[in-house]
Amino acid sequence: MRLGGRMAAAVEVLADIETRRRPVADALKDWGLAHRFAGSGDRAAIGNIVYDALRMRLSHGFMMDSDSETALVYAVLLRQWGFTTERLATELSDDKFAPECPDLTPLATRKLADAPLHVQGDIPDWLVGAFQDAFGENWLREAQAMAGRPTLDLRVNTLKASRDKVLKALDRSGAVATRLASKGVRIASGDGPSRLPNVTAELSFQKGWFEVQDEGSQIVAELVQPGEGQQVLDYCAGGGGKTLALSAQMNNKGQVHAYDADRKRLAPIIERLRRAGTRNVQVHDDARDLEAFEGRLDAVLVDAPCTGTGTWRRRPDTKWRLTEKNIEERLQQQHEALDAAARYVRPGGQLVYVTCSVLPQENASQIDRFCQANPQFQPIDSLASWNSLFGEASLKPYDRQSTMLTLTPASTGTDGFFICRMRRDT
Repeated sequence: MRLGGRMAAAVEVLADIETRRRPVADALKDWGLAHRFAGSGDRAAIGNIVYDALRMRLSHGFMMDSDSETALVYAVLLRQWGFTTERLATELSDDKFAPECPDLTPLATRKLADAPLHVQGDIPDWLVGAFQDAFGENWLREAQAMAGRPTLDLRVNTLKASRDKVLKALDRSGAVATRLASKGVRIASGDGPSRLPNVTAELSFQKGWFEVQDEGSQIVAELVQPGEGQQVLDYCAGGGGKTLALSAQMNNKGQVHAYDADRKRLAPIIERLRRAGTRNVQVHDDARDLEAFEGRLDAVLVDAPCTGTGTWRRRPDTKWRLTEKNIEERLQQQHEALDAAARYVRPGGQLVYVTCSVLPQENASQIDRFCQANPQFQPIDSLASWNSLFGEASLKPYDRQSTMLTLTPASTGTDGFFICRMRRDT
């Protein structure tokens, strides 16, 4: 496919997403199934246009003075992919599949600095207050960083390989060590139509040498700091990313219990555990299985259901579907998860609350509520642990009283994550 055909396909997919209110991944998959002539490079380029358009939908719409799918696609090429109007016109001049060029006069005359701040930050206007509460005067920079492309991050499975071994195996993909996570590997996002390597097709992946996991998620698992002989519960385990990381940190010693109330989310963990070579993980899909552990576990990790605002780079469509009702639903689920998980922590043990959100109401406000209702739990210093693990001179997260840490694309080069560790005193 030539550029014009790819642009037309992106317009079609964006219209499908808007009309049917469906996830971007589903819309792209269906387009590919219906257009099997498109090669892998074509599908990657189309996907990049669609994702880039959604990440910067508001600022593109302002600069083009139109938020039509065609205007957004042209804005991606001209604002993000480095095309000039002359080069784009030349490349599309004899391409019969190219969508009709919209009026480009606004793009040449408008300045983004004149746009409302939420448009400059490419976030819904009703979330500006929450971003200001979370990041203060840095909120706009943080919002804009969430509109960039994410890297592909991997976690080395030290039960089977070293980081040097994985870096060598993925050398042709441009893999490098992450700046913070001790077992992390990063592959740059690339520009324009470039596609990320399919690392799960690599023999080294099939051998269990690494897992796909954002560096922020790896950091969260490292901050739990589980001991080799401890008893640990991953209460909202999902597909098992943090469970696997905890197991490797414990060198297959002690016990990690993986539980999730949603059996469908938990299902992939079995194959991942087998590939990783873990021997110290027990999987539970029934809360009754956990009754024997009440008041006995050294650490309980609660990766709570959340809005996922910290993952907007990877799932930009969710940014525009988020509602206040969604937040209220998540807040209630977080209340329930924290209260339920707390009963398993032994005196002297720790309860670790995590979200992939940057909204204060899902993070610090939840900790305040929980500790007020459960005074036997007290937040403990996590910034000191950060400095010990990653160095005094490392990239730093936002912190509140050194006990509540928020990672972001702008501050730590990761997805957005919140973590607070609490010790049970009695």
